[in-house]
Order: sequence, then C-alpha cells, then structure tokens
Amino acid sequence: MKKVVSIQDISCFGKCSLTVALPIISAMGIETAVIPTAVLSTHTGKGFENYTFRDLTGDIPAIAAHWKSMDLRFDGIYTGYLGSIEQVGIVSDFFDGFRSENNFIVVDPVLGDGGQLYAGFTTEFVAEMRKLCAKADYIIPNMTEVAFLLDLPYTEEYDEAYVHDVLRKLSELGCRTPVLTGVCYDKEHQGAVAYDSVTGEYYSSFGENVDKHFHGTGDIFSSVFTGAAALGKPLQRCLDIAVGYTLDCIEATIPHFEETWYGSCFELCIENLIKYVKE
Repeated sequence: MKKVVSIQDISCFGKCSLTVALPIISAMGIETAVIPTAVLSTHTGKGFENYTFRDLTGDIPAIAAHWKSMDLRFDGIYTGYLGSIEQVGIVSDFFDGFRSENNFIVVDPVLGDGGQLYAGFTTEFVAEMRKLCAKADYIIPNMTEVAFLLDLPYTEEYDEAYVHDVLRKLSELGCRTPVLTGVCYDKEHQGAVAYDSVTGEYYSSFGENVDKHFHGTGDIFSSVFTGAAALGKPLQRCLDIAVGYTLDCIEATIPHFEETWYGSCFELCIENLIKYVKE
C-alpha cells in the first residue's frame, strides 16, 4: 500500500490543509500519515475571527526522530501551509532525513493570493520558501506565488508563452516539475500547466472557469495531484484528475455556497475521485 505524509496545519472547522488532504488522499487508496504544524479552531480566512491557535513547531523534530527510529518510509512527502521561517527550516531537515531514490516531494508554496502575501509573511519568508522549493520534485504555486518566488510583477494579463517562460524559471529554482494552478487564458476556461524540465515537455489541463472564489480549492488540487503521483499516474493524468475533481467540487459547492462559504464540498464528490483513480 502506498504511503504519503502531509505536513501542514489542521483547522478543527473549515475545509483546508489537513482536513482536506487527509480524507482526499486516503480516499484514493493511499495510507496517509500527517504531521500537524499547528492546530486552529477554524481556518484564518475571511469570515472567521477570534480563532484559537496552537503552534506545534517544537513537536515536529521529535515526531521525525521517532519515525526515523522506526525506519518509516514514504512514497510521497507533501507540504502545504507553513507558518514561519523556523517551520520551513525544520521541514527542509525532514526532507533530508526521509528523501530516497524511491519517493518524491511535493511543495505547495503557500504564500498568498490576489497579488498579495498572506498576513504575517515577509520577503525573508519568501526567500526560505524558495530554498524549500529547490528540494522538491513538484511545486504547485498559483500566479501570486509565482510572482513572489521569481520576484516578478504580479499580473492577471498573460498568455501561453508567458506561462511557459515562468515555468522554466521555476524549474531553475531546483525542482524538476513546476505545476502552475489557476491558469486562465480567457474568461471561459481555467486549469493548470506543468513543465517537465528533464524532457522539456509542457502539459496542461483545463475546464470551465467559474468566476467566484471557493475556499480550499488549491488544497484540493494539490492533495489530488499528490495522490495521483503516488499511484504512479503519468503527469498528464495527474493534471487531468486534479483539475477534473477540483471542478467537480466547485460545481457541487455552488448550490450550497451560502452555507459552505468556508470551504468547498469535496465530500460530495468522493465517488467521482475514486472513479477517476480507477480509469
């Protein structure tokens, strides 16, 4: 049975990070271990105030040491939101300790959205995240995160040539295969584009563009992509499954948007995900 470990925070209410990664990757038939970097009463997105927060940074090295003593091995290592420069450094050490010729590393370099860094992040944090990306086999940024990782102006006006250019530049950070999400060449379609720096090939997958913000879709995409890669799916299929399932979740959320503004209804689409995996 394939094994993946996901390293990110867990919100007790609100669909993001580990509350998305754990059920989705498990539903794909993969044993899913977790290292929670923090525990929050709710996620920190718009609409939630006065949430509780417990930092678990100090626990991560002890967990890693215990796992090392047990000789635990993983087919995939997947990181999402990391809350501090110290956490990025500890996760970098985890990569060094658990990387092997038989596994892969996925970094979702969570930095910001809409052209802005998330609250509390600085240029120093971006620099450390850039170093972490260098150790990954796959990185999965959005357009905002690309701008910060490459120190480029943020733009919402771009074409395929621009996307291909930034993907090549992302690979020069050190990762083999950057995957850019939220790519929208026109108002009708949105999807993801990937670049395999070893073969020089580009891959893409698009679906209908829904012009509304749905919380947690980035985590859904990254989790599904990681699971598909762990199952040995080719890159094009990883993109197709991740884009297809993310769009399914968006469509399922639209009728419930007012009651689930804090996250997307991925639970309603699990059967679709299982079907995609088996195809």
